[in-house]
Amino acid sequence: MTSDEFDRWETRFSNPDFVFGTAPNAFLASCRDILPAQGRALAIADGEGRNGVFLAQCGLSVLSVDFSPAAQRKAQSLAAANGVSIEVLTADILSWDWPSGFDVVAGIFFQFVDPEQRRLVFAKIRAALNPGGLLLLHGYRPKQLDYKTGGPSRAENLYTREILEQAFGDFDRLCISEHDSVINEGAGHHGLSALIDLIGRKPG
Repeated sequence: MTSDEFDRWETRFSNPDFVFGTAPNAFLASCRDILPAQGRALAIADGEGRNGVFLAQCGLSVLSVDFSPAAQRKAQSLAAANGVSIEVLTADILSWDWPSGFDVVAGIFFQFVDPEQRRLVFAKIRAALNPGGLLLLHGYRPKQLDYKTGGPSRAENLYTREILEQAFGDFDRLCISEHDSVINEGAGHHGLSALIDLIGRKPG
């Protein structure tokens, strides 16, 4: 992560308001019934913690990773306000020495990585999951560039079905869904959006 990118997000997250709201991402919330009753969960690029806090509310032991200290201070505050605890770790997911042993990995809107970096992160996600572990990915499709309601401005950073199938096509019970939906996640994600969801379990 470049220093300019760090400064941009640190400034954005230093605002007292929650940029993406305090409620969990709608896709992640819709997966509540398939989450394990207990176990370890990794929320990558978790920002202000809304998704990590949700996973903790579901009974999981959560590691919430982000590179912004300002965001993580808000994540800890949000967890306390909701009566749960999460472990926060300040790290750049591109250079972080990822641990393994997770029963759930949630990657929600971390599309600041380019294609080469994405291949690295996807490989790290795979290695972090236990056999049978649950992967939940959610992001924007290239059509999002027409809507301009959130997300990156570079098409190569966005997901297609082909990209996700190439990375995780061997996962068990794989489900990839493409849809255009209205989302309302704070000021950062608001309005009609071109989305793609992935649910799958690491083979083993």
